[in-house]
Amino acid sequence: MKTRAWDRLGNGGLSFTELGMGTAPLGNLYRAISDAEADAALEAAWEAGARYYDTAPLYGLGLSETRLNRFLRTKRRDEYVLSTKVGRLLDVCPPDQQTGPDKWFEVPARRERYDYSHDGILRSLEHSFQRLGVERIDILYVHDIDVANHGTEAERDRRVDQLMLSGYDALVRLREEGTIRAFGAGANEWQVCQMLAERGDFDIFLLAGRYTLLEQEALDSFLPLCASRGIGIVLGGPYNSGILATGPKPGAYYNYEPAPQQILDRVAAIERVCQAHGVKLIEAALHFPLMHPSVLSVIPGGQSADEV
Repeated sequence: MKTRAWDRLGNGGLSFTELGMGTAPLGNLYRAISDAEADAALEAAWEAGARYYDTAPLYGLGLSETRLNRFLRTKRRDEYVLSTKVGRLLDVCPPDQQTGPDKWFEVPARRERYDYSHDGILRSLEHSFQRLGVERIDILYVHDIDVANHGTEAERDRRVDQLMLSGYDALVRLREEGTIRAFGAGANEWQVCQMLAERGDFDIFLLAGRYTLLEQEALDSFLPLCASRGIGIVLGGPYNSGILATGPKPGAYYNYEPAPQQILDRVAAIERVCQAHGVKLIEAALHFPLMHPSVLSVIPGGQSADEV
């Protein structure tokens, strides 16, 4: 598989395979899977050449990181690039006190708390190190600091202020010490990524579902800003959570919800164009983002070897 070298900081940089693996599905996204199924999916990605793996405490509330640990311990640390996320702390709790994305992940009850402070980031990273079983994490993303997760622009802005006034210093220190190689944010909205790029020295952003065959608003200002500053982009959610992989069939998912008719119609039109050129919709969805020079890797996911 082709790789893309990236060295914004002059510290040796990182080499990304054009296709990596997002591991949200390994956290029992939508349905529970066995450890054996998770192992098979990871092995299929490795055999296909993927050497970039992204995870997060949110994905199965720790389960994805734990499963990734079991797989990566069989590989040399210099063979792959690894990223995880901070911004949430997870607590075991009774089922009636559960918070967070229980509608997405089939996992035991956990309570999640957003925390973008200096101490919150260090605590979250410490827990991730324990679950992942590694000595170094290459990239640390601040997770879901956007309107979709915080409800209003005012609350998003308050959280961004908390990060910049407290948590940002922790990220810079971790990078300077070599505990991480780079840091950025992982979000479902390009707008907050642009805000952060304008306020701090962020290296890389993981943008989920906002630069795809269906959505290109990020081209107006955000992606040009990244290109001008050497900021790397990883594209998650290249299928907009499903529909660009499955096609416009009944029950197809768009942004983690059943797709509305307008989106079904748009995808049907895109699929007709793909068919006219002898290209599968899913292949076009994967390769489209890689045409932008700032994009380092695209990270679809899968719950089984067949899906990968």
